[in-house]
Amino acid sequence: MFPSIQNSLVHSNNKFQSISSFFTAIALFFVVFSSSAQDKKAKALLEQVTSKVKSYNNITIDFKYSLQNAKENINQDSKGNVVLKGNMYVLNFMGVTKLFDGKKTYTIVPEDEEITISKLNENDDNAITPSKMLTFFNSGYKYTMDIVQDVRGRKIQYVKLVPTNAKDQRKEILLGIDIRTKHIYNLIEFGKKGTKTTLTVNSFKTNQPLSKNQFTFVPSKYPNYYINKLD
Repeated sequence: MFPSIQNSLVHSNNKFQSISSFFTAIALFFVVFSSSAQDKKAKALLEQVTSKVKSYNNITIDFKYSLQNAKENINQDSKGNVVLKGNMYVLNFMGVTKLFDGKKTYTIVPEDEEITISKLNENDDNAITPSKMLTFFNSGYKYTMDIVQDVRGRKIQYVKLVPTNAKDQRKEILLGIDIRTKHIYNLIEFGKKGTKTTLTVNSFKTNQPLSKNQFTFVPSKYPNYYINKLD
């Protein structure tokens, strides 16, 4: 689901594409795999990750997002953070804030002083929503245990996922899991056209005290913004 990201990332439309791409990656933090796994050890490990994540009341993640493509001379790094609780989230990435309050999505772009508001469409197969985070990768992948790496004293076990759909633009995905904590350390995605996308978790905090308005859109904070209501 990571679309190709061109050099025009600095423009707003491509920022939205980048955010969607990132959020697809975040879905892997909540993955539930079917019993048709090709590797029982990989399945067991991924189920442990899922169980651990679902036990938390909320999760706060600081991350680094890297995009590389030698053929197109692309080498870009970005940082961001996301707070998730149940069916709600706040994502800050590339100067854009995306908030979902359980019913509507608010995309806030300070650079353009613009806010786009849209309702959740459960029937949109391309939309990455909190409800899909628990089932998004339930099928369509072959997965096996891969290498173990020592990263600053942490043992990271990689699981390789290969899309079964020949039309998928992704060649394979490597999901790095901290063996001790059962938390995701990183995700590396290889595209068929030479693009490599890496999402690395710099900080993974759980059950943090959150403001009661953490997932509430407050219009008064944006008095001069143009509000675009899509629904």
